[in-house]
Amino acid sequence: MRFATWVHDGRVTTGVASDDGLHAFDRQVSILELVRAGLPIALEVGAEAVGNRPVDLAAVRLLPPIEPPTVRDFAAFEEHMDGAGKSMAASAEVEPEWYRRPVFYFSNPYAMIGAHDDVAVPPECRVMDYELEVAAVVSRDGASISPAQARDHIFGYTIFNDWSARDTQGGEMKVGLGPTKGKDFATTLGPFLVTADELDPHLTSDGLLDLDGTVSVNGTVTGRDNLRNMSWSFDELVAQASRGTWVKAGDVLGSGTFGNGGCLVELWGRSGTRTPEPLRPGDVVEMTVEKLGTIRNTVVAGSEAPALCEARRHDWKAQRRN
Repeated sequence: MRFATWVHDGRVTTGVASDDGLHAFDRQVSILELVRAGLPIALEVGAEAVGNRPVDLAAVRLLPPIEPPTVRDFAAFEEHMDGAGKSMAASAEVEPEWYRRPVFYFSNPYAMIGAHDDVAVPPECRVMDYELEVAAVVSRDGASISPAQARDHIFGYTIFNDWSARDTQGGEMKVGLGPTKGKDFATTLGPFLVTADELDPHLTSDGLLDLDGTVSVNGTVTGRDNLRNMSWSFDELVAQASRGTWVKAGDVLGSGTFGNGGCLVELWGRSGTRTPEPLRPGDVVEMTVEKLGTIRNTVVAGSEAPALCEARRHDWKAQRRN
């Protein structure tokens, strides 16, 4: 089943998507509330909605299907790490520590945008990039979940575009922290939240999803890969996210960027040049993942932000000597 959130005639509505259009729930609840109620109840509510009169998809603005309480973004594709490392860190090989366990950073849950929304260039950014990913949505609370148990903690999946300000990111990561401001200005989620049972036929014997994904800029395909090339399954990402702590229903876990051109910085690392060029206003980025749908966002000019001063310098060495 495909759950959706949209705006129609100025009203936020939730429901399910079918080939006929969008069907509103009989009683409006957020998709987050439905996820917290559990997949069996969600499927019952969705099945009831399918009988309601559909609204044409072209007549609405799709919002992110869910408002996640937290967003973790992993880096589970070795090919991406190899190319991005050559570009961002001038590294000839993937960092050996990467192979030990799946790593992630926390992203901004307030920066989610819809499947067809415009995305503004963030302040002071001159090197903007996209990242083709898929995200899993956690179905129920749990701590230190084992990989064998994790399948029961996944409600469904959605496309995840982790927009990136590469110049900002490159600067902040030299400090040994981040990415922070280089990542928290926009993330596309959508178009729908597709329940896990829909994708079970596409699971491989080792728990990976066999789904093709492509990304194009202005109609030209720039990247193409398959989720089965993840080095860890989503079950294993859930296990790592919950290790020694909690994940809760509605949390979003990004796969990390597909390889083979899943983002521009990977291509730059392999070619040694910024070809294709960084994104600029007017560019249209389209991503399609098998069984999950298509998102399509246009880059627009952003607004300037108030200037910040540089660090105050204190003569702390002299203070310690006195």
